[in-house]
Amino acid sequence: MWRVGSLLVNTAAIFKAYDIRGTYPDQLDEAALRAIGSAFATFVACDEIVIARDMRPSGVSLSKAFADGARAVGVSVVDLGLASTDFLYFAAGHLGVPGAMFTASHNPAQYNGIKMCLAGAKPIGSETGLAEIESLTHKFLDTPANAEPAHYRELDLSAQWVHHVHSFVRVDKLRPLKVVADTANGMGGLIAPWVFEDLPFELEIMYGELDGTFPNHPADPIQPENLKDLQERVKQSEAAIGLAFDGDADRVFLIDEKSQPISGSTTTAVVAAAMLERHPGATVLYNLICSKAVPEVIVECGGVAIRTRVGHSYIKQTMAETGAVFGGEHSGHYYFRDNYGADSGIITALVFLELLCDSGLSASEFVKPFQRYAASGEINTQVGDPAATVATLVKTAEADGTSVDLLDGLTVDHGSWWYNVRPSNTEPLLRLNVEAPTAQECAERVTQIVELISRAQEN
Repeated sequence: MWRVGSLLVNTAAIFKAYDIRGTYPDQLDEAALRAIGSAFATFVACDEIVIARDMRPSGVSLSKAFADGARAVGVSVVDLGLASTDFLYFAAGHLGVPGAMFTASHNPAQYNGIKMCLAGAKPIGSETGLAEIESLTHKFLDTPANAEPAHYRELDLSAQWVHHVHSFVRVDKLRPLKVVADTANGMGGLIAPWVFEDLPFELEIMYGELDGTFPNHPADPIQPENLKDLQERVKQSEAAIGLAFDGDADRVFLIDEKSQPISGSTTTAVVAAAMLERHPGATVLYNLICSKAVPEVIVECGGVAIRTRVGHSYIKQTMAETGAVFGGEHSGHYYFRDNYGADSGIITALVFLELLCDSGLSASEFVKPFQRYAASGEINTQVGDPAATVATLVKTAEADGTSVDLLDGLTVDHGSWWYNVRPSNTEPLLRLNVEAPTAQECAERVTQIVELISRAQEN
């Protein structure tokens, strides 16, 4: 614990597996961000970095403090201002410099944080630099850097970024469709109009005002209750598809014309098939809570399927190591080799829309061959000690003679059905995912595993 002014900084609480995240101002404040900025700039050891922020009110002062810290150790700062996280990743690739995005993604308004990357949008996580940055932060909390400030400049790369996003689709294949996008007062309200402006779609934005207090609903589209407004609007407007973005707009979830959600796994399978048509025999990544339909589709399309841990720094690292053309996560993150290996919600939305236009089918008809099993969705439970609870579940499974997989939390595959339980990397939660052949069996299995979790907490 380090005291900086009135703030007692506990770096262990804010440095997560693949980003920095905490509540403002009790866990993160300007003094802490200044130290982290100096630490990041020292770690990357280059002349210049690029930064951007989402619409959270605290982002203005926090990003400035971080920039001041970087400049105090002699590193110049390029500031994009308001941007989505995938825009920041593009800038890090396009400019060839490390980057820092100030966002807490889908977390509530009192949170903020930093997603960091190296030049070329290469990931920084606990195993690829974040631990070193945490250690350096301690140094600058003790002794703040105080050199002559390096240069600071603002830069508008929006036109270059939109051109890059459009390069992932064949614009001549697009046709007029009604699209509704719920941007949840997040950064999608800024970037979606840019991207759709010269395309033949009729775009309607819901909650497009940038407001980091999230006055309409949380910017967390993986939670079904946060999709209800979009589902109703798709039905009312007879739209072809709905798009639900999270707060920093690097994730997207899709709603079909019947107002039914299309899971992240289904979207991963759809885009994987398209990428393999363009790049025969390529490698495609999927994380371990994706549906079994995903590796099935990859193999059926002649690709090489590789299973990964959950989390952007892990999947980006594996993408770099394997040269994978695409990777998808059930949580709505989708990664493209030609996007510097980074994830992008808006690129995924356009790729899906191109495929939909080309198919001549409705969205529900188009995705039906990729929907093969029943999934529970992510079920979150607050527990006193998530890691200890998982450890107890592992012992229970092993005592029953069940084969366990510990790649990320606990995965138990019973053949016809499977489940994964893992601690959240960003919140004090235990996350459960279950998949089975039918909805009825899936519900029964969820009840079974929830009871196991409850008993594990008592031990």
